[in-house]
Amino acid sequence: MFVPNLNDVETSGGSAALSFGRAIVPVAQTHRLERLRAAAGRVDWVPDLGTRIGSRDWWRGAATCAVLCVTAFVTAPPLTPPLLGAAAAPMIGTDREEARAQMIAPLAWGADTGRHMASNDLVRPLTEAPERPVEQRTATVGHGDSLSDMLQRAGLSERDAQDTVALVATTVPLDTLKPGTQIPLTLGRRPNRSVARPLEALSLRARFDLALDLKRVGDRLVMERRAIAVDDTPLRITGAVGSSLYRSARAAGVPIRAVESYIKAIASKVAVGQIDSNDTYDLIVERQRAATGETQLGKLLFAGLGHGGRKTQLVQWNDGTWYEASGQAERQGQFTMPVSMARVTSSFGMRFHPLLGFSRMHKGIDIGTATGTPIHAPADGVVAFAGRSGGYGNFLKMAHGGSIVTCYGHLSRFAVRAGQRVSRGQVIGYSGNSGLSTGPHLHWEVLRGGVAVNPRGFSFSSLATLSGEQLRAFRARVSGLLAVKPGA
Repeated sequence: MFVPNLNDVETSGGSAALSFGRAIVPVAQTHRLERLRAAAGRVDWVPDLGTRIGSRDWWRGAATCAVLCVTAFVTAPPLTPPLLGAAAAPMIGTDREEARAQMIAPLAWGADTGRHMASNDLVRPLTEAPERPVEQRTATVGHGDSLSDMLQRAGLSERDAQDTVALVATTVPLDTLKPGTQIPLTLGRRPNRSVARPLEALSLRARFDLALDLKRVGDRLVMERRAIAVDDTPLRITGAVGSSLYRSARAAGVPIRAVESYIKAIASKVAVGQIDSNDTYDLIVERQRAATGETQLGKLLFAGLGHGGRKTQLVQWNDGTWYEASGQAERQGQFTMPVSMARVTSSFGMRFHPLLGFSRMHKGIDIGTATGTPIHAPADGVVAFAGRSGGYGNFLKMAHGGSIVTCYGHLSRFAVRAGQRVSRGQVIGYSGNSGLSTGPHLHWEVLRGGVAVNPRGFSFSSLATLSGEQLRAFRARVSGLLAVKPGA
């Protein structure tokens, strides 16, 4: 049975306490100071002053912080007078020289680390230091720098510099020397310090396939031409597109300009955003490998892409146009205004005809200009018609390929005839006021597939096809490029 408090149980006859086998031990009374110390330990004297602002604990922490600050201020040493520290006496005499010889100091302060043996009676001082009999130097060709000035800055006399320039100029034009080309020089002994050292030998890489060696024979310089064998086999690089076509090609060693040209060429056939990571790129760039070990990479020659089971193969021809392997190329462009320094007086679309008195479709634009103003062809083409045509007066029609036709009305006279091939910018006629017209101007139309379109901002695409001798030469180039092995 559980008894809550045995001390309260008494016998019925008096105050005798019950005993259950052992005596009750009285609780010792704690000292007052210890009770205060225990109570103070249970109090948080340094609470977080950033929380519970204004509470009882917060005010207690603020009081503690204030007491600590006042105590630190009261017990701090005075600021004046300052505390003086003992300073070491400066070293003088041999002690200073000993320490100075073993210390590390800036050269500007005359530092001398370590010891030096003093000279004795056997040392004979020299009036001047002797010069080296031969000096090896290197000059570098700078941007816009002349070869003569560069050699003179390298230490050559004016005469040796002029003789060197004259010899080099007999082989290569001086302006073809590439900036950054290094020229090793060997300078010989000079009779005195007041003159420049004579040129003994010079080596110049004039071209990638040619080196020039100059040597002194007697009192004059002679030049020897040294041809360098060069392998012109282009470099072919293929690989997977991966996460980035640009990064993959650059990681494979393709030059930046070649990668940019490749993406621009491929973008004319395939949208760059549609290129998948599983697609493969194939490109060929110009490469020259010299027998001396140098390599030069040139422009892009071939751009290929394996995309969705279909191959795109583009080859750059002599005119800079990218043709497909079949010999066809799609050209895109924009017409230029046929008349310069002119203003549009009537736009394309429905308008009220000033002479007929009713609204009808205006198939072109009217350009206000004085009679006799030259009219230029906006693009290459063939004159399909040149003569009178009803209300158009003197009328000229040009075919530009790809079902694109341009028409010019109200001319004063023609500068070309039917069947003549004209190039972009060529004068084809002169503006006037012929036909149904209210004043001198040029009526300009553009037809695509027989349908009139707005000439302003019109962009077109045409299909160019190689034929004859050019097509045979183009196919031979394609075969030669495709025969190059990747990485060879």
